[in-house]
Amino acid sequence: MKDNFKKLKRKLLLEAIGLIVMSVILGAIFLHLFVDGVLESWFAEGFVTWLQNWMGLDYYAARQIYLKIFVYNKPMILGGAFLLLLGGALYVMGMRLTRYYQEMAQAVHKLLDESDEPIVMSDGLEFMATELNEVKRVLKHRERVARESEQRKNDLVMYLAHDIKTPLTSIIGYLSLLEESQELPSTFRQKYTGICLDKSYRLETLINEFFEITRFNIHEVVLEKETFNLTFMMEQLVDEFYPLLLEKNLKINLMYEEEVEFYGDVDKLVRVFNNLLKNAVAYSYPQSIIELHIFKTVAEVTLTFKNQGKTIPKHKLETIFEKFYRLDTSRTSQTGGSGLGLAIAKEIVVAHKGSIEVESSEAGTIFTITLPYSK
Repeated sequence: MKDNFKKLKRKLLLEAIGLIVMSVILGAIFLHLFVDGVLESWFAEGFVTWLQNWMGLDYYAARQIYLKIFVYNKPMILGGAFLLLLGGALYVMGMRLTRYYQEMAQAVHKLLDESDEPIVMSDGLEFMATELNEVKRVLKHRERVARESEQRKNDLVMYLAHDIKTPLTSIIGYLSLLEESQELPSTFRQKYTGICLDKSYRLETLINEFFEITRFNIHEVVLEKETFNLTFMMEQLVDEFYPLLLEKNLKINLMYEEEVEFYGDVDKLVRVFNNLLKNAVAYSYPQSIIELHIFKTVAEVTLTFKNQGKTIPKHKLETIFEKFYRLDTSRTSQTGGSGLGLAIAKEIVVAHKGSIEVESSEAGTIFTITLPYSK
C-alpha cells in the first residue's frame, strides 16, 4: 500500500512538472514566433487590422497600440502570458486531483452497496480499488455471518422455549398427581418422583443454555493464569465422563509420553477440553473408542481428540466454530446444545495464543489444539 501511494505521488509530481515545462515551452514559442520571430510581421499586421475593423481606429493609432502592448511592454506581456499558462496548468492539476477525490468518495459509498458490482477506479488508483473491493468482500462476509448467527440464535431461543415447556408440563402433571392421590402406592410414588427429578435435571440443563446465550460475549475472555499439571487435569476429566461413557458403551484412551506442566487459565481450559470431550461422546458410534493424545515439544503442547462417528461435511467444518452453530440441527437431549461450546473453546484457545483445528474423514473426526508455552 505504501509503495502504491509513492507511485501515485510520483505520477502526480511528474504531471505537474510536465505541465509547467509545457507552459514554459508554449511561452517561448509565442515569444519567438509572434513577438520576436518569423511570424512577428504577420502577427503585427493581423493585430493592427483587427483594431481597425473592430474599434474603428486608423492605421497609425492601431500601430501605436500594438507597439505599446507587444513591444514597449514586452517583459510584462510575456510574464502575464506565462502566468496565464501556469494558471491553466494548475487548473488542470486541480481538476485531476478533484477527479481522484470524487472517485475515492464514490468508491467509499459503494462499500455500503448491496450489489456485488466491483469498485472500478481510473489509472493510478487501481491499487485502492483492489483494497476497497477486499474491504467490501470482508464486510459482506461479516454481515452474512452476523445475520446467520443472529438467525441461529433466534431459532435456538425458540427451540429452547419450546423444550423448556415440555419437561415443565410433565413436572407439573406428575406433581399434581402426587398431591391429589394421597393413597398412591409407594412404588408409583417413587416412580413419579424419579420422573420429576429427571425432568428437573433436563430443565436445569435448558435453563443453563439460556444463561449461556445471554451472557456470552466473545470479546470478554480474561485469563487468570497459573502453572498446573495438564496431564493430571485430563485424567480427572476422563474419569468424570465415566457415567456418560457407560450409556453408549464407549471408552476413552488417554495417551501421553510424559507429564506436562502448563501455564494457563485452568478453569477456562477445563471448559475447552470438557466441550470437546462432550462433543466426542455425543457424536461417537456406540461401542467405539475415543482417542486423546497429548504431545509435548520444547515450544508448545498439542492435544488431539479423535472419535469414530459420522463424517462432518466440508462446508460444516468451515463454520463449526461460529456462534450458535450446531452440527445436529435436531434437538435431542444427547446432542441438543446452545451451539456455543466450540465458539467459546476457540476464543479461549486463541486468548492463550494457540490454535484449534478440525478435520473429518471416514477414519474419524479429529480436533487438534496447539498451545504455546508462554508466561
